[in-house]
Amino acid sequence: MTKRLKSKHKVDRRLKANLWGRPKSPFNSRAYPPGQHGQNKKGKPTDFGVQLQAKQKLKAYYGNINERQFRNIYRKALSKKGDTTENLIALLESRLDTVIYRAKFAPTVFSARQMINHGHIKVNKKRVNISSYIVKNSDLIEVREKSKKIAIIDVSLQSKERDVPEYIELDDKNKTAKLVRTPKFSEVPYPVIMEPNLVIEYYSR
Repeated sequence: MTKRLKSKHKVDRRLKANLWGRPKSPFNSRAYPPGQHGQNKKGKPTDFGVQLQAKQKLKAYYGNINERQFRNIYRKALSKKGDTTENLIALLESRLDTVIYRAKFAPTVFSARQMINHGHIKVNKKRVNISSYIVKNSDLIEVREKSKKIAIIDVSLQSKERDVPEYIELDDKNKTAKLVRTPKFSEVPYPVIMEPNLVIEYYSR
């Protein structure tokens, strides 16, 4: 957890994108990779390099999911009927930490994960402390009664930095939320261009 939280400040520059669309991203002032040779890196990337970067961007966006977990998500998407790309995004958007982030209970997906780990979130009246828990459309997600006064939740809800997407039903007064439906890739409000089709190609090699 600590390693992931610290690394998020470098990942924007490493992947050459303001991944979460945040105004305080270091990429806004230094739009090149970190390190003494960051400004001198040139050359056309290979197909593998393009696919790898697409995977790293998607993996990092959802809280820097580790490689084993991310590969397992891909395998689940592959085993489901329908378009594998849409299945992959559906699984990522159905994670509890993602739903908490989309509902604006937390300012970042990292803090959403921390809230869940610390037991501040309930699903269908039961405390859930597993960030990768898959939320169903009928599930009621809520902030625990004792946790509703946490300042960061109110600050995040009042922030104009991003909007709650249509596929999330939010009751900001009672601090409850529902995943109304599983979104399609085109509906997900990514601040940067994501290419999950390249992620599928990467793992299909």
